[in-house]
Amino acid sequence: MNRLDLDGRVAIVTGGARGIGYAAADRMLRSGAAVSLWDVDAAALDDAAGRLAELGSVATAVVELTDADSVAAGTATTLERFGKIDILVNNAGITGGNAPTWELSPEVWRRVIDVNLVGPFLTCRAVVPHMIGRGYGRIVNVASIAGKEGNPTASHYSASKAGLIALTKSLGKELATKGVLVNCLTPAAAKTDIFAQMKQEHIDYMLSKIPMNRFVEVGEVAAMIAWLATEDCSFTTGGVFDISGGRAVY
Repeated sequence: MNRLDLDGRVAIVTGGARGIGYAAADRMLRSGAAVSLWDVDAAALDDAAGRLAELGSVATAVVELTDADSVAAGTATTLERFGKIDILVNNAGITGGNAPTWELSPEVWRRVIDVNLVGPFLTCRAVVPHMIGRGYGRIVNVASIAGKEGNPTASHYSASKAGLIALTKSLGKELATKGVLVNCLTPAAAKTDIFAQMKQEHIDYMLSKIPMNRFVEVGEVAAMIAWLATEDCSFTTGGVFDISGGRAVY
């Protein structure tokens, strides 16, 4: 692993207790950043923080990302601990299971949109004013290849990630002259706990679409997240970075 330059930076990672979020926190800690892990699962959050603490400065906040007050409280807790926020990684997400669009319940559809799209909106709404005030920030949104292509039996998930791509582009334009850059990445599937929310035939479908014939490793996604969070990423905003093993056609 090459060490990136994140010395002195403070990062929030949502969904930081496991999977891609945990890997991103690990990578940024090893590159010199302090990290505030946000997650709705308090027990998993404590376990993750305990394992990461040996790498650097780690704080935690139990946050329900779909609740504006909870997001505001998490932001305040992070600022109280570290005094600033340089990086926001919007990673937390759910799949909502698999079914044809007409068989999905409105409740399931809304929950996926709320977590995967409204959540990042609320975190950006809370954190961006602080970043503007300091004249610096890096926001990295973890979207999905499904947001580009649309996966069958996952229209709710695909739509939420397409929305996150559009949010990235809109916010990137709004902040382009304020020192705050906003980018996203579109990974193919990674073997994380989120697989438990999917049917095996959907997992097989996703693998069949990847020319490299394997799922992405969480460490590979974390490496891209970490670079997008550095000062070296200086002239790209509203960008969409592919990490799909060759699946993406645009």
